[in-house]
Amino acid sequence: TSNPRMREILALLPAVADSEATVLITGPSGTGKELVARAIHSLSSRAGKPLVTVNCGALPDSLLESELFGYVAGAFTGARGNKPGRLAAAQGGTMFLDEIGSISPALQVRLLRVLQERTYEPLGSNRTVHADVRFVAATHADLRAEVAGGRFREDLFYRLQVVQIAIPPLRERREDIPLLAAHFIHRFNRLRGREIEGVAPEAMDHLLRHEWPGNVRELETAIEHAFVLCRHALIQPGHLPPSVLSS
Repeated sequence: TSNPRMREILALLPAVADSEATVLITGPSGTGKELVARAIHSLSSRAGKPLVTVNCGALPDSLLESELFGYVAGAFTGARGNKPGRLAAAQGGTMFLDEIGSISPALQVRLLRVLQERTYEPLGSNRTVHADVRFVAATHADLRAEVAGGRFREDLFYRLQVVQIAIPPLRERREDIPLLAAHFIHRFNRLRGREIEGVAPEAMDHLLRHEWPGNVRELETAIEHAFVLCRHALIQPGHLPPSVLSS
């Protein structure tokens, strides 16, 4: 990376990984929060154990609770057997809680207990389980504003953000666009058996001018789009998506 803020983040990662501190990664959608979580796990002493990801915004609350904590037979209608949760799957490793800002107040209370005491009970069980898990959470929401609005517990917020890593949007680190584009071209060449060499200067001008509301994920999609149309050594402006060309 050429961006000073991103260099600071990358320089910080080994020390963060070395600790057992809970980490909160913030930043707009598509900035690569999960990649940072994976880097923290892979640089840590827990790297040989699982990294388990849960997207808290993708599941309804009741399902999310059973996914996290697991359940025992008879805990609810349809629970015919015992099922370990994601916390059990992450034992000894790292639990990555993506979109943590979307969880309900009731689940916030349960999660706070896990972070404070490192224990939990599967649904329908009175057996306490020890959680040997390192927690990394991520959100695109402003959790301070959520706390101020009474939608997120202040005590949980402070438990989550022992270390906070704020990833800037792509429009604030445009100097990284050529490097990221080269990375995606290399990746898609390998996946598709192609030999595209790079981006023509005129096309790069469009990439550098675009605001990138979808951030790194949008750039990756733009390069993938170009791979569909490009039959030359270099990606030309006409190979880019219309949304990028209109910038």
